[in-house]
Amino acid sequence: MPIECAELTDRAVLSVSGPEAAGFLQGLVTCNVETLQPGAAAFGALLTPQGKILFDFFVVAVPEGYLIETPVSLAPDLAKRLKFYRLRAKVDIAERPDLRVLALQGGVPAGLPGTAYADPRLAALGARAIVPADAVADWLAADGVTAVTAEAFRARRIALGVPEGGLDFAYGDAFPHDANMDDLGGVDFAKGCYVGQEVVSRMKHRGTARRRIVQVEGDRALPPAGTEIVAGGKTAGTLGAHAGTAGLALL
Repeated sequence: MPIECAELTDRAVLSVSGPEAAGFLQGLVTCNVETLQPGAAAFGALLTPQGKILFDFFVVAVPEGYLIETPVSLAPDLAKRLKFYRLRAKVDIAERPDLRVLALQGGVPAGLPGTAYADPRLAALGARAIVPADAVADWLAADGVTAVTAEAFRARRIALGVPEGGLDFAYGDAFPHDANMDDLGGVDFAKGCYVGQEVVSRMKHRGTARRRIVQVEGDRALPPAGTEIVAGGKTAGTLGAHAGTAGLALL
């Protein structure tokens, strides 16, 4: 079976390095970065003090520190927010326009530059890679690789019921439980404190999550994302991303 590979132009990369990078991130984000080995990734978020998702991302351990893969629309604001929290920590934070993000299904081609890692949310989502911009063409043309569109990976994500920020929930409005981050490895409930930790922990232990992103299916192509879903004359939720008749909704 050939390896499918797509460039995700809607994703961007930041780097966080320096002698205190691990502790700095550990005290901010929902995932555990201190246990990551080089080449491994964690799915996580940076929350408001009230526990709502401001940014979601993958944190990838590399020899120099960490790479953060996040939506391209959020990257500048995420870098600014991290610098706000940096204070006197010995940490360097930088946007990395020289790097690109790829999605892979069916394996990872060998011998190419960059850092590949299993998608930490769900094994069926395959792998991803952060590579130099000038190496993208080599990845897409490697032996055994079939270049596909990013939309093909989006359809697979929807079919597997995995939400994505900005498409299936609004940043600043959803708790990690709303976005199923607790089921997708995006929250480490055993680690120490981080921004918004008290609210998220309380929701878990009291079972107070009121909304979830679920899979929905129509008998025809679904309406645009953002369409209200009504049941019994009352708004029950909002439709998110969809591919054909399959979609996700926050209900």
